[in-house]
Amino acid sequence: MKRTLWTAMTVALLFGTSASATGLYSCEATTQSDWLSSEELTEKLKGDGWTVRRMKVDGGCWEVYGTDPEGRRVEGYFHPVTGDVKLIAQRGTILFRADEK
Repeated sequence: MKRTLWTAMTVALLFGTSASATGLYSCEATTQSDWLSSEELTEKLKGDGWTVRRMKVDGGCWEVYGTDPEGRRVEGYFHPVTGDVKLIAQRGTILFRADEK
């Protein structure tokens, strides 16, 4: 009986909470059909002097791993619709964070 109760409580804790971002920043909710494609964002960033190594979605943002225009290997979070930079970090140290309103 105790084992069943503990199992039920564990399952409720694991699956009863909402999913959250694993990264350093979360963007406001937007309609995914309005997002820039990964190719469009890559081209925008290349035009701005970035080198993109890898890209994924995290926290409702595009999370980009690459080299910034200053030549630093960084992790950047970009607004999914506009492509604006929201956060740049290097090895866990935040180098830039867009002002919150």
